[in-house]
Order: sequence, then C-alpha cells, then structure tokens
Amino acid sequence: MPPVSIGLPVYNGEDYIRYALDSILNQTYSDFELIISDNASTDGTEQICRAYADKDKRIRYFRNTTNLGAAGNFNRVFEISTGTYFKWISHDDVYSPDYVHRCVEVLDREPSVVLCYAQTNLIDEKGHEIRKHDSQLHLSSSKPHKRLRKFLRKPPGCNPVFGLIRADVLSTTRLLGNFESSDYNLLVELCLRGKFWEHDEYLFFRRSHPGMSRRAGKSGKDFLLWFDPRHKRSNAFPYLKLLHEVFRSVAAAPISKGEKFLCFSEILGAGFVLGSRAVQWLRARSDPSRLY
Repeated sequence: MPPVSIGLPVYNGEDYIRYALDSILNQTYSDFELIISDNASTDGTEQICRAYADKDKRIRYFRNTTNLGAAGNFNRVFEISTGTYFKWISHDDVYSPDYVHRCVEVLDREPSVVLCYAQTNLIDEKGHEIRKHDSQLHLSSSKPHKRLRKFLRKPPGCNPVFGLIRADVLSTTRLLGNFESSDYNLLVELCLRGKFWEHDEYLFFRRSHPGMSRRAGKSGKDFLLWFDPRHKRSNAFPYLKLLHEVFRSVAAAPISKGEKFLCFSEILGAGFVLGSRAVQWLRARSDPSRLY
C-alpha cells in the first residue's frame, strides 16, 4: 500500500478538475493513491475522472448514487483511504510539484508533528494570483493549550486543513461535521493532538471563483444544505454552534484534565477574537475573499 493517500471529493467540477488532477499526478513524490469521490455530479465530471483513471492506476474513482453533502463526501474519501498519511484536495485548487514531497519529509522526520502544510497563494478563475495568504500556524509548542492559544488568534481562513495529516491521528477526530466552519473545528481537534509544521514556501494555489461553494449559496440554510442535504432548517446562530463544538472537542481530547482546563481558559480569553471571526464568516457568505 502506498504511504500517502490523497482524497478528492467533487461535485460538478468539470471546469477546473483537470488542473487539480494534473497538479497532483505530476508531484515529484509519486508513491500515493488518489481517491476521487464523485458526489453524484450531473455535469462532465464523471467522464473526465474515468478518463484519468484509465490512464493512471494510482487513481481510485468512486461515484455516489446520491449527494452526501460536502461533509459526508470529504469524510468518505478519508474513510476508504489506506495510507499512513492523508491529504484532502479540492477539485478547483492546484499545487506546486514538490508540495507532497516537502510535507512527507517533515512527517517522516518529526513524529510529534501531526499536520504539515505550505503557504497559500489565492488565485482567480484564470489562475492569476490575487494575493498571498500566511496562515501563521507553525504550532511548535509541546503544550496543547499553547498551541490552541496561537490557533485561536490566527488570521482568517482554514487552508492548513489541506495539508498532509497523520491518518492515525485524523481517525481519532470527529472529522468534518455537518455545520458551517467545521473545518475550523477539525483543525482545533488536530492541534490538541500534536504540532503543526508550516513551510515558508507558497506551494498551494487556492482558487477563488464565482462557482465555488461559498458563492453558490449565501443563506444559512444554503450552507447547511451544502454540508448535509438532510438538514431541515437553517442555523440562526452558526457562531454559537461552532463555539459549542470547539468546547466539545476540548472536552473529548486525549489530554490531561489540567490541559483541558487551560484550553477552556484560552477559549474564554480569545472571546473578542472569536467574535470578530464570526462577523468575518458572515460577511464571507457574499465575499469569500475575506476569509483568505
């Protein structure tokens, strides 16, 4: 089995998925499996993916009979993966050829690091750079509460969730939940379990375009249905929901009672910062560039 699994969840991604596939298949680190989970796409995504899979045996293509929602499809590609390390990719993003290699080097060398990622270039629909984004999440402390403190005060955006993650650590989390900004909560769970390593190079190119999920629907109910089509009503207080989930994540983390107390204190101490983030998330429903 290859040491690296890369998961690509997709729904109606025919416009950009070729760029994503080419950037991954042309990585200098080639010993990986690429798992594509097609969320019942209605465009040409299936034909494109099957054509790529016929040419490259590293690709495992699956097609869902019904749309599982974004959270379910993201979790599915991890659940059927086999590698020691795991990485998500979006169908509209691209990577420099040595992204995976640089991250594998770190995880092989640093057993205390649970997630390794590189910096982000935000690009438009034509691939032109909009600006650079520094996540500032080199979490090197051995103390969970100190890592959490830095995480809670980070700039907006959750780009590190697309880094390379230790699969055995990821499997101890709740993965992505069916609520808005559950990627933020997942990063909280990971930072409570180990260190983050941040490469200074800008090797990740995240695309912002009119068809992306945060522009496809702007209401709270739209976002919830995007995460999980089974939702019956919208969440009027997404920030409070996320805060509740973060508290749950700390309570369930495999850390000492003393560290949990300190982590709860850090959350309370970062109340103003988290409140301002809530405002930014709401604004991002109409302008996703605010998040990156």
